[in-house]
Amino acid sequence: MNAFDQLLPPAIGRVSADGLLLDAEPRLADLNRRAGGAPGRPVAVPQIAALVRLVQRLGIALTRTIVAADADDDLELTVRAEPDELGIRIEVGGWRAGAPWQAAADEASRDVDFLRSDADWLWSTDTALHLRSLSDHAATMLGIDAQGVLGLPITRLFVLSDDGEGGFPILGAVASQARFDGQEAGVRGSGHRVRLAAVPRADAAGRFAGFDGAAYMLTADAPVAASDDLSDNFSRRVGRALRDPLGRIIANADSISAQTEGPLREDYAAYAADIASAGRHLLALVDDLEDLSAIERTDFVVAAETLDLADVARRAAGLLAVRATQGNVRIDRPSFDDSMIATGEFRRVLQILVNLIGNAVRYSPPGGMVWIRLEREGEHACVIVADQGKGILPENQELIFTKFGRVDPGEAGGSGLGLYIARRLARAMGGDIMVDSAPGQGARFVLMLPAA
Repeated sequence: MNAFDQLLPPAIGRVSADGLLLDAEPRLADLNRRAGGAPGRPVAVPQIAALVRLVQRLGIALTRTIVAADADDDLELTVRAEPDELGIRIEVGGWRAGAPWQAAADEASRDVDFLRSDADWLWSTDTALHLRSLSDHAATMLGIDAQGVLGLPITRLFVLSDDGEGGFPILGAVASQARFDGQEAGVRGSGHRVRLAAVPRADAAGRFAGFDGAAYMLTADAPVAASDDLSDNFSRRVGRALRDPLGRIIANADSISAQTEGPLREDYAAYAADIASAGRHLLALVDDLEDLSAIERTDFVVAAETLDLADVARRAAGLLAVRATQGNVRIDRPSFDDSMIATGEFRRVLQILVNLIGNAVRYSPPGGMVWIRLEREGEHACVIVADQGKGILPENQELIFTKFGRVDPGEAGGSGLGLYIARRLARAMGGDIMVDSAPGQGARFVLMLPAA
């Protein structure tokens, strides 16, 4: 791989509304090219592509630290993605080389994924407990020089606290070369307190090589989480732990299917495409489960914003344009002269319409059409999504809105959560979702929200 200078400014790129890389500065363009991509094609670095899709889905700017494969090494990158008038603007900084990722072969390796999933920041040491890495955003959170402490003993950063009985979990772990948790400490010069946890790391010969650790910020008056919060936190933690390995599976399967490394037997390439498709299905399920845990919390609320349903519908249709083209389905979206002002939370309305339009595209026959129309019904502003699919029997029209409700569980499709989540979101915003359908006559879904 190339040697990147962390002091160089971030590399900027732009991605269209349908996920195609419009342009990129040289370092980002080179990384994307090495991953098998090119301008005018989908972003090839899977972790960046996943962040772009999330920003498109939510309609807000997000920043993530990712680890991207680059030849025989990994790169730790800090990626910011935000919507703009052209689609998504991405800013990629960091460019720090790290050890190449290896498949988790034992429980300790899997524990690293869980440590990383909800940590406030990360650290690692050598066998003598000298710091060898520290997350860049530790400097922002703690007001310290994250680079200045590298190579120093861990006690130069942390003031370790005993466990109340004179013991120190970290010292016991060093002696036994085992994982530990619950080591409380103060951060020197900052006034912050943290809880430390870590798992042992082995070198190529299987010898103890130090610790990979996580830090969790502590507050003196942290409330005890209710059982619903524990469920929500657990689902988010599992989701974060699953995203990276699933992203790698999808990226590698796509690379094999595209035969980027040379010719391959046709049936093997087809197997790889099936693996990538299954990986994307699992990622969508992770998204649904995280949304499910959020909307079923007793304290779940949505924002009340003034928005234009015509604009949100056009954006949702744009996000699904590539999928529709692949299925030979046309989407007839509202024109730029159309407008329908309503009250709701922008990103949640966009999420609902992506679900409704995506379902319409999925169940439309090749050569079919999906119509998106706007209507005013009394005090409600409505978006109507109609398709030419096989339709839904009257007795099944409430089933599809139930949790995990599937008319035909053997049929290819989603998790059975999409419409349940969409209706819960619509009702949380003071609206609803209705369906009108008959076998052989397609389906007509109506999103109703309070008119502004």
